[in-house]
Amino acid sequence: MAAEYIAILMSVLLLVGLFMGHPLAFVLGGTAVIGAFAAGKPMVLGIVVNRIYGDVIDNYTLIAIPLFILMARFLSDSEVTDKMFETLRLLMSRVRGGLALAVVFLSILLAATTGIIGASITVTGMMALRPMLKYGYCPRLTTGVIAASGCLGILIPPSIMLILMSSYSPLSIGELFAGALIPGVALGLLYAVWVVYVAWRHPERAPSVDPEDKIPQAQLIKMLLIEAVPPILLILGILGSMLAGIATATEASALGCLLSLLIVIARGKFKLNIFLSALYETGRTSAMILFIVVGATAFTGVFNITGGLGAVQDVMRSLDMAPWMLITVMLLIVFILGCFLDWTGIVLLSFPILLPIVQDMGIGLLWFVVLVAVVLQTSFLTPPFGYALFYLRAITPPSIATMEIVKGVMPFIFLIILMCVLMAIFPGLVTWLPETLYGSVK
Repeated sequence: MAAEYIAILMSVLLLVGLFMGHPLAFVLGGTAVIGAFAAGKPMVLGIVVNRIYGDVIDNYTLIAIPLFILMARFLSDSEVTDKMFETLRLLMSRVRGGLALAVVFLSILLAATTGIIGASITVTGMMALRPMLKYGYCPRLTTGVIAASGCLGILIPPSIMLILMSSYSPLSIGELFAGALIPGVALGLLYAVWVVYVAWRHPERAPSVDPEDKIPQAQLIKMLLIEAVPPILLILGILGSMLAGIATATEASALGCLLSLLIVIARGKFKLNIFLSALYETGRTSAMILFIVVGATAFTGVFNITGGLGAVQDVMRSLDMAPWMLITVMLLIVFILGCFLDWTGIVLLSFPILLPIVQDMGIGLLWFVVLVAVVLQTSFLTPPFGYALFYLRAITPPSIATMEIVKGVMPFIFLIILMCVLMAIFPGLVTWLPETLYGSVK
């Protein structure tokens, strides 16, 4: 079978499997097997197995993924998040839109410790959703700000998405962490600006609140500092050691696990059942991610060896477009894929196709990869398969329709697109910090 037909067949099988509701990992692996036999080259499956062993099982860098997930679980179990939100809520309650701003600022601050989007949105939603609705906040703004802010953990370092991107690109983890730091924080600040605008333009949607607990602001600031200092020092230590080249991502993640466990013990929250639950949830989440990695490695291996990858690249190279238009088309493809796949599948499927083309055009690879990382924020928010929408639906009162949640995230999707435009106009948002730390970047 010709390479073009193999590409079409495997793409159709992938879409059919996904729409039938099968797990992504098994759809990818099953499509790889069918594609290999359809191409008359079942022997390529042996090559794929060797590639899985070399690229996944024997990949030292990927060990950082379960370690960072475990670190996030330990910090969540220490109840740092709960105390910080409660302090921020009381501190900013008199500010119009203050509760929504507290959600954004807390999400930015703790994004480096909450790389598990489901856990992040669920925890933030359980803390903030009912108080915001109780005090008269608009349901759309409430659900939108919780869903969008909760997704920042997958972008702001140390991010498991960036670790996986580094493993499947020529970029180092340090370069990606440095490149994504400013855009990630800037995107969170854009969310805060939107909240301020809504509170100013429509004060009834984001009112100020007179708190029931009358605590002096000086005492609240002191409480916030006490609660925020341990996780901030932890994250600065992890990022600082990696960006300075003192430790690899795997070593830094192991150190982060140890320190976060010590924080749990120091706060008197250590219990054996909670500890075992954290290990179980970490194992389950890591297995889910790595199963997808194995399936995608099999898919792209067969897709490449049978000629489908080259056929798709030839089609894209043949498009008579200016470089900026071709980059726009690539990002649009990533955006559309985000409506149906999670970030893991998109990275593993798109990078083998897109990155060689970007390198051929002479475009900065770091800039492009971080741009893709920002676009992938939308994969959690866009229906029909936006995972953040489902997580939020599970904890939202039945009186709030699902369509209200979808409408609530729409302004934040436009803010993500605006952030991409700003990165295209000002590429220094991505490249300045890596160039300052490492000199030239790819």
